[in-house]
Amino acid sequence: MLSKMTVAVAATLMMAGAAYADPIEGNWKTEAGSTAAIASCGGSFCITLKDGKHAGKKIGTFNADGGSAYSGEITDPANDKTYAGKASLAGSNLKMKGCVLGGLICKTQNWSKI
Repeated sequence: MLSKMTVAVAATLMMAGAAYADPIEGNWKTEAGSTAAIASCGGSFCITLKDGKHAGKKIGTFNADGGSAYSGEITDPANDKTYAGKASLAGSNLKMKGCVLGGLICKTQNWSKI
């Protein structure tokens, strides 16, 4: 039988783990109206579409650059082309940017936290 102290310690540790989650983690509404889930995966953050035409498709991997900046790769689910990606977080808004040709041609989207 678990003691009250053991249960209290376990509850505290579970809450502390949630408090240390990176702010980029969670569900985001894309400009196309789909829900993208960003979760920790192997030291990075993986982006997977949760609904819509491309539900279940992994569309990106990002690493934290410090502060609210992230970089990695983002894939357009419609054509499966992968681009150099950057993301910046400001409150409940996530600015996603994918570029080709060393950053000469870029496309930006703004996602909202849901």
